[in-house]
Amino acid sequence: MTVTAFAPETEERLALARQVADAVLFEGYVLYPYRASAAKNRLRWQFGVLVPPAWGAEREEHDFQHTECLMEPRADATLSVEVRFLHARRRTVQRALPDGDFETVDELGLDDRVLVPWDEGAEERVELVVPVGQLLGDGVEFPFRKGPVEETEPVLDAAGRTVGRLVRRSAEVSGVVRLSARELDGPYRVSRLTAVIENTTDWTPSDGHAADRDAALPHSLVATHLLMALDAGSFLSMTDPPEWAEGAVAACRNLHTWPVLAGEPGRADLVLSSPIILEDHPAIAPESLGALYDATEIDEILALRTAALTDEEKREARGTDARAAAVIELADSMPAEVLERLHGAVRGLREVTGEPGEAPGQSAGFPDEFGVRRPDTPWWDPASDAGFDPEQDRVTVDGRSVGKGSRVELRPGLRHTDAQDLFLKGRTATVEAVLHDVDGTVHLAVTVDGDPGADIRREQGRYLYFQPDEVAPAEDPR
Repeated sequence: MTVTAFAPETEERLALARQVADAVLFEGYVLYPYRASAAKNRLRWQFGVLVPPAWGAEREEHDFQHTECLMEPRADATLSVEVRFLHARRRTVQRALPDGDFETVDELGLDDRVLVPWDEGAEERVELVVPVGQLLGDGVEFPFRKGPVEETEPVLDAAGRTVGRLVRRSAEVSGVVRLSARELDGPYRVSRLTAVIENTTDWTPSDGHAADRDAALPHSLVATHLLMALDAGSFLSMTDPPEWAEGAVAACRNLHTWPVLAGEPGRADLVLSSPIILEDHPAIAPESLGALYDATEIDEILALRTAALTDEEKREARGTDARAAAVIELADSMPAEVLERLHGAVRGLREVTGEPGEAPGQSAGFPDEFGVRRPDTPWWDPASDAGFDPEQDRVTVDGRSVGKGSRVELRPGLRHTDAQDLFLKGRTATVEAVLHDVDGTVHLAVTVDGDPGADIRREQGRYLYFQPDEVAPAEDPR
């Protein structure tokens, strides 16, 4: 029998994973500059959108997600599942009339914000708990339905008078969660777990909206993702499985989603399957103070840009969405010392920085009150640069001395660091400088022969860079 209540211990583990899941849920929810009028916000809901089957049948959008992963459940183990998605709510703005009625308008201006029509996203959850034994064979099927909702919110001016209202409407959506498991042959007690989430909403577009994605969104499951937890047992990593399980992992089918281990590092009893590919045990960076919602966000840049909005632009952003308003307040109230910590963090160096004999993180200045470790001295000696001269230094390539002014043939592809370099294979170039980085690696700065912008690149110091084993000496033209 299927139950729909999580045990306290399971709820605690899921709460930790939801911090990352929230970033997935609201990724791209509202994009900088966070105003409804911004062109980039006219095409939203890009991740994990499961559309109604009648609308998606002839389009490149899908009505389902299919997750497969491996698990090692113990006897009598129970699987807890939480499906999360956004349910689009269409918001209209109405102005109050003298007779007490309301009329729909394109915008309603207040002292601190400008209210405009907008599609909000309401978080929805589907929770179920199933004994693993019930998943064998045909498995279980759990249909769900979220009914239509209409809500009104009065809009008051600074004096407390009603000047309008917001009307929010959401359409009915329905779906189904299918769970099944199959024990695999072999010496280990491993099962392949399959979880399918499908939009089953019975909505057919009218002729006038046959190709209108905007009309389908209120009937879609947006930013859909899945959390699964075992109360006894563990999952196997899909990106770094043990050698004996590599074949079984490769045979798993994951469509429109990807499962990774989630929760506390070192544990493997929780999986997050999301439409955005993540690494195992993803975590929110400690330097990030709040959600910015902008896809692949860079906290420092967005905080600076948001703080630079005009007062009128901030009024519109505050009226666009409550989450957009929170971003504006975050940027306006961020102390300079906190903004400074958004410039970047080299986490790989933290465990090895310090004097010999010191425990990691215990040298002076490690860590600060925000948990960010900072060395008292630079991690490399700037004085060491004194022995190098990019314009005079030379390096041996295929037995020949190469330096500034030398012509070389480009042979990229050994490292595949930049796909664009492959277009230059076989071209000749002129070496402009020989550079040494702090790790001792040599790089050749070059300009491509025949490039009409080569003179500008030299003036600006904007070169292409190759290592000595990616070039060969070229004969000078006669």
